[in-house]
Amino acid sequence: MASKIKDWLLEGEHKRAQQLKGGKGEPVKKHEHPWWKVMCLTGVDYFSTLGYQPGIAALAAGVLSPIATVVLVLLTLGGALPIYRRVAAESPHGQGSIAMLEKLLSWWSGKLLVLVLLGFVATDFVITITLSAADATAHVVENPFIPKSFNGNEVIITMILIALLGAVFLKGFAEAIGVAVVLVGTYLTLNVVVMIVAIEHVLTSPQLVVDWKNLLVSEHGNPWLMIAVALLVFPKLALGLSGFETGVSVMPLVKGAPDDDPREPAVRIRNTRRLLVTAALTMSVFLITSSFATTVLIPQDEFKAGGQANGRALAYLAHNYLGDIFGTLYDVSTIAILWFAGASAMAGLLNIVPRYLPRYGMAPDWARATRPLVIVVSLIAFVITLIFKASVEEQGGAYATGVLVLISSAALAVTLSARRKKQTKAFVAYLVITVVFVYTTVANIIERPDGVKIAAFFIFAIVLTSLISRATRSLELRVETVEFDAAAKRILEKAVRSGEIRIIANEPDARDEQEYQEKEQEARENHNIPFDCTIVFLEVTISDASDFETTVRVRGEKRYGYRILRVKSPSIPNTIAAILLYVRNETGKIPHIYFSWTEGNPFKFILRYLIFGDGDIAPVTREVLRRAEPDLKRRPMVHVG
Repeated sequence: MASKIKDWLLEGEHKRAQQLKGGKGEPVKKHEHPWWKVMCLTGVDYFSTLGYQPGIAALAAGVLSPIATVVLVLLTLGGALPIYRRVAAESPHGQGSIAMLEKLLSWWSGKLLVLVLLGFVATDFVITITLSAADATAHVVENPFIPKSFNGNEVIITMILIALLGAVFLKGFAEAIGVAVVLVGTYLTLNVVVMIVAIEHVLTSPQLVVDWKNLLVSEHGNPWLMIAVALLVFPKLALGLSGFETGVSVMPLVKGAPDDDPREPAVRIRNTRRLLVTAALTMSVFLITSSFATTVLIPQDEFKAGGQANGRALAYLAHNYLGDIFGTLYDVSTIAILWFAGASAMAGLLNIVPRYLPRYGMAPDWARATRPLVIVVSLIAFVITLIFKASVEEQGGAYATGVLVLISSAALAVTLSARRKKQTKAFVAYLVITVVFVYTTVANIIERPDGVKIAAFFIFAIVLTSLISRATRSLELRVETVEFDAAAKRILEKAVRSGEIRIIANEPDARDEQEYQEKEQEARENHNIPFDCTIVFLEVTISDASDFETTVRVRGEKRYGYRILRVKSPSIPNTIAAILLYVRNETGKIPHIYFSWTEGNPFKFILRYLIFGDGDIAPVTREVLRRAEPDLKRRPMVHVG
């Protein structure tokens, strides 16, 4: 039974690993969908904010809410949208802006930057799951037809909704997208009905608009003051910017063309941009009309805590203008899409996490599989729900912080990209957008510091567990494939013809004739290698020690009459072990490798191995071989003298 459960959890892991290693693989064709369907999956988060965004805008800006919403829409269409259209083009395999920033920094600094950003991704996506489920629960218990006994059980109801969401993803992506299409289609249709009826009431009651304008002028005086206040309150409306990072993170699900270049899939990029534009334009129309209608038609006191429009402004209009039957239908649709808003976050996590942590050696290989990740994310969501007691308000700060940090990082990434490509006009435009988003992020953090505290917890947890995982997995082979060039193959063939395959590990220094003469003499004397036996030098130099898995490309070279195999790699011992196993498999002979003892503190060498990829090479190489090849008779021989 245990083995069956394990097989079910890891089903498709190896196929998924091939897709995701290095972020260069292509999804299996059956996992690709038309762009508009994927838009529904990412849009359940984006579109579901209509359930609370008009109320948040009214509380933050009062009668200025429509103007503040226009500012939000302008920044969406003129800032976030062009940023993520470029992200889609430069990072078309689902890594998002994180991959763009990763390229700017090498070694461990780049990895740590990614881990920090993944902390904010986790904050954004996991809180999306918990906050949306909690908000759906709030709509459940506030509906007039729901028994009062539901009050006080918000935590249990929220956890049930999260469990149902996890069950959908355990079933598979196709089911999740199918559910999203139905929910989004129904929800937007009902909102169109509500908006038409609301606007009709506004048009038939022009005095309401006159009263609103008079109140607006009396409170804020002139248009410039209105704009200034709208800019000041804008950070409180930032929840309406959610969905863009998720939109690019699920790009592998977007259907491309059969002849798309895997590195630059032009059709997939075009379809993803179409997805982003359609979602942004649709949401912009709804945000402006809903903000105007709710501000004009709903008394301001109803938006406050305890008011009938608090957290459910459009539902208030649905009940008041279309009756309780339609209003309840609208409530059910809102509850459903709020619950499923976590689907876009879950989809984003399932695409982003396997592209980084396993590749860095900072997560077990099972993290590449979908089902274990779904279970882990669901359990984390349960814990967060318990900690915050399913409170929407207490989670709002963390959610906004995650959203704004990711958009700011994306803005910075495209700004630096434009500068690197010497696109002056684009650089200036993106720089202005970056400054605006950084201001918004800082303002949100100052006003609601709880978001940074939660993000810091995620960052600390991710960094700590990642480093522990990296250390525990450091003795794996850590090599995807070994490739010998033509010269290296000739050297290997000559060694085979001479009898035993004898390899001397050499740390290259001056690489002059004296160095090779002294190294050969030392090895022959210490290990009693006859002078008529052919020897081959193996030189491994460090590339980027922060990398975990790599393809080893061995180059052959003849220097001062000596045959040398040269390679660059993140880790010397692991690479030597992989080359020895390759030689054995290709020749059918057990190779021998010869080392000299390294003098020094062993604890220092352990740290050097973990951080810089070198250290005391001989014993680590032997241990990697022991783990990779349990059969002693087939294991390459390691000699130390």
